[in-house]
Amino acid sequence: MKIHEYQARDLLAKFGLPVPPGIVVSSGDEAANAFTQLNSPVAVVKAQVHAGGRGKGGGVKLVKSTDEARSVANTILSKPLVTPQTGPEGVPVRKLLVAAGVDIAKEYYLGMAVDRARNCPVLIASSEGGVEIEQVAHDTPDAIIREPIDPAMGLQPFQARKVAYQLGFKGKQISQAVKAMVKLANLFIQTDASLAEINPLVVTPPDADNPDGQILAIDAKISFDDNALFRHDDIKQLADPHEEDPAEIQANKFGLSYVKLDGNIGCLVNGAGLAMATMDLIKLHGAEPANFLDVGGSATEEAVTEAFRIILSDPKVKGILVNIFGGIMKCDIIARAIVSAAKQIGFKVPLVVRLEGTNVQPARQIIKDAQADIPTLSVGTDLTDAAKKITAALAA
Repeated sequence: MKIHEYQARDLLAKFGLPVPPGIVVSSGDEAANAFTQLNSPVAVVKAQVHAGGRGKGGGVKLVKSTDEARSVANTILSKPLVTPQTGPEGVPVRKLLVAAGVDIAKEYYLGMAVDRARNCPVLIASSEGGVEIEQVAHDTPDAIIREPIDPAMGLQPFQARKVAYQLGFKGKQISQAVKAMVKLANLFIQTDASLAEINPLVVTPPDADNPDGQILAIDAKISFDDNALFRHDDIKQLADPHEEDPAEIQANKFGLSYVKLDGNIGCLVNGAGLAMATMDLIKLHGAEPANFLDVGGSATEEAVTEAFRIILSDPKVKGILVNIFGGIMKCDIIARAIVSAAKQIGFKVPLVVRLEGTNVQPARQIIKDAQADIPTLSVGTDLTDAAKKITAALAA
């Protein structure tokens, strides 16, 4: 689950990280009022969407007056924001963050993720902040520092101090950086996050109160492990349904794992690994999958029927491949769901079904008996045969 930047900044502040003040708005007039309330000579107006590259799309602008804040806010809110991560259609902007401007002497990157090779969280840091960390890793991999963390012990101060020295912090900056790293690691572990990053983490120029400058987190991105949200009702409340695909939301209600893709062959499979193999075979035979849909091992006939409804709600879908290997999920449940879906919503596109495993014989009889009423239905003897048949049906 993803959250907006303003929500991520609130979480950083809750865990004790220094964050400049900001106000969430949804109109030009509110943006102008926010600029006045912040009482800062410069503010930044930032589109709040679940997509990176906002600055490249015109979704991040500096403003120096109330009138400028109002004008910029109205412009950003007036049209979809197109970034490298949204596609050419862009995404609507409903909220903006108006944040106090900060003088910046140096920018850094600080993040937490899961290192699946080491089976532990890892602190990721770089002195090349303010730009895409993926690009930094590609161009200058030596600029990326990785510090593995014991999930039971958390990030230890000596580890954070080592990273601070490697990043080049000096004087009182070191203790500030250590605190920021430890608190970010605590946030990551305690909230069951899958990613938590501050980009950039900045050092301000020296002043009378901070002779070595002050460390501030001025942008944040946090996402969470969906499988752990049952432990975090407060975080679950931060979800923004406007930023999610309606089909994915509907699938979640029925316990289905659904991700929309760009192809034209809908997939209904039980098991994530089998779903990936099914999509690979579709591509191998020259077509493109329209979705990843895993009904799991305990889906009901009602849930499977809903899965078909979700697949067919995508206008790009020109055919459906059902690939079930019955274990906990019984083949006859899928077969009855196919018949039920045909009665309720109809199949006007080619449908190829491959069934194997628990209760496969009665399932095959159900499919055989239904073929007269479902003229687009055919059966694959195995996965390869099914993939060939569905791709051939679309090519015909």
